[in-house]
Amino acid sequence: MAGIYDFSAKSLSGQETALKQFEGQVLLIVNTASACGFTPQYKGLEALHRELAPRGFAVLGFPCNQFGGQEPGSAAQIEQFCSSNYAVTFPMFAKIDVNGSSAHPLFRYLQNEKFGLLGPSIKWNFTKFLVDRSGKVVARHAPTARPESLTREIEALL
Repeated sequence: MAGIYDFSAKSLSGQETALKQFEGQVLLIVNTASACGFTPQYKGLEALHRELAPRGFAVLGFPCNQFGGQEPGSAAQIEQFCSSNYAVTFPMFAKIDVNGSSAHPLFRYLQNEKFGLLGPSIKWNFTKFLVDRSGKVVARHAPTARPESLTREIEALL
């Protein structure tokens, strides 16, 4: 059976990135969007990343345009938006689908590991999956969960 480190995804720059490079870290994997009511969460995600990265934590952002067309831009536009508006330094990946037959295999895996309130499907942008150092998906948080509210839970895994 596949584990979290068996997946790879393209970075915003188009480079294939193996998740194995994050082995041993606590991860917060988030589907993101640039024109969503939850987009200001980039600020909290970046703050968590900067504060906790030295202890073995990383946020991984996966832009998605499946919810209300809220991520219509190209990879270059997404990168520009994230860096200029939120000074994002955490790894951002190429735009993907998170639901349906074209969903990225990583997100199919995450959904099957932790169901949400409405089952495995992702309800909206900024759904967050927390992964421990061994690669186990330990929690799933709704888009309404503010990144800063996850600090204690993340620190307990570090």
